[in-house]
Amino acid sequence: MATGSVPTSFTGVQIRDHERFGVAKSSDFVRVSDLRRVKFGRNRVGVIRSSSSPGSETVELEPASAGSPLLVPRQKYCESIHKTVRRKTRTVMVGNVPLGSEHPIRIQTMTTTDTKDVAATVEQVMRIADRGADIVRITVQGRKEADACFEIKNSLVQKNYNIPLVADIHFAPPIAIRVSECFDKIRVNPGNFADRRAQFEKLEYSEDDYQKELEHIEKVFTPLVEKCKLYGRAIRIGTNHGSLSDRIMSYYGDSPRGMVESAFEYARICRKLDFHNFVFSMKASNPVVMVQAYRLLVAEMNVLGWDYPLHLGVTEAGEGEDGRMKSAIGIGTLLMDGLGDTIRVSLTEPPEEEIDPCRRLANIGMKASELQKGVAPFEEKNRRYFDFQRRSGQLPVQKEGEEVDFRGVLHRDGSVLMSVTLDQLKVPELLYRSLATKLVVGMPYKDLATVDSILLRELPPQDDKNSVSKHALK
Repeated sequence: MATGSVPTSFTGVQIRDHERFGVAKSSDFVRVSDLRRVKFGRNRVGVIRSSSSPGSETVELEPASAGSPLLVPRQKYCESIHKTVRRKTRTVMVGNVPLGSEHPIRIQTMTTTDTKDVAATVEQVMRIADRGADIVRITVQGRKEADACFEIKNSLVQKNYNIPLVADIHFAPPIAIRVSECFDKIRVNPGNFADRRAQFEKLEYSEDDYQKELEHIEKVFTPLVEKCKLYGRAIRIGTNHGSLSDRIMSYYGDSPRGMVESAFEYARICRKLDFHNFVFSMKASNPVVMVQAYRLLVAEMNVLGWDYPLHLGVTEAGEGEDGRMKSAIGIGTLLMDGLGDTIRVSLTEPPEEEIDPCRRLANIGMKASELQKGVAPFEEKNRRYFDFQRRSGQLPVQKEGEEVDFRGVLHRDGSVLMSVTLDQLKVPELLYRSLATKLVVGMPYKDLATVDSILLRELPPQDDKNSVSKHALK
């Protein structure tokens, strides 16, 4: 694999004090933290270097992926790529429920009622708790919802339900401060808590502009951190791939790198205020982006010496098999990496229905980390969590004597095809099931698991216009 090195004397290299990032003094490394293009056209490479190796002048780099111009260091995103070893974290308390590697993977969901409807919300939280959830999140849009939160909490306590409640906050710092007086945890979205969601009104930021916005974030976020510290509340710094700020988008684009940096801006404020009762999440509706963002987040935390727990989830996964499969792909992949301390399977169904798939995934993750079964050690050459590309597949080998050129049938992106016979066409329902389509009133519709293409080695007879085979093919 090609590698490169960057001399620390290079004009674009910025040496940052490791104390600012909380890196252990015993560490002995040099790391490139980001590579971005600023408006005056030069590349800036931020470097963190331990003072224990003052003589080190270069850092060895490698391409972020095959053919990528971005050079990055090789970083560790899980304890082992050969078997499931749960990542060690600190314990974060959410009410009376501890989160972290020393505890079971916690299950949570979110209410769908109008928060102002106290009775309906209380009833739904009780049903969720009875189904076995550990934590419940409730959306809090404004002042009326915040006032209702006090009634919700009091009513649940009177009914002997002490399940921790999380306030989901967007665009409303004063509401977050208010509801922190009664709820156990506050979820803030770094993309819109102090900023607005990206409007692309400003496309270029100078260093001064960037710093001023960071100062604004600190001014807005600090009162909430201090309030949570006073009341013993937890915070989830929950980045969402679909709601990054203008500032992050201008510097990092719509990328996992931007998601991680967006969260770190808030985490640094927490650490500056000596507040450590917080967790991270990196949610996206695309499981590939979600997995990549979490791996990059953990790799960065490993370098910084941070050990905060993770909340896992795929945003807007959907309903039925689609939603469960998307969540299983994203959450399950990370659980096999040994990552994740609390999870939510986000379905467009009643929240109680999220508990069972959530529990199944949590049990799989816990069992995998306990047994630590794996494969023989190997050298990792393919996975790159800094950026990603579409998968590539091996084209079929053309056999001598075959009239059809099958090499063009399988897409280079790895799309799946299935060979279908005339006999299969005669029984449409069985055919549709074998293609993994979703049946609605007997008609097939493409689903997440449906094959991309079918290969017919022969066509139905032309003279049989009313045949079942032709109807199924159509």
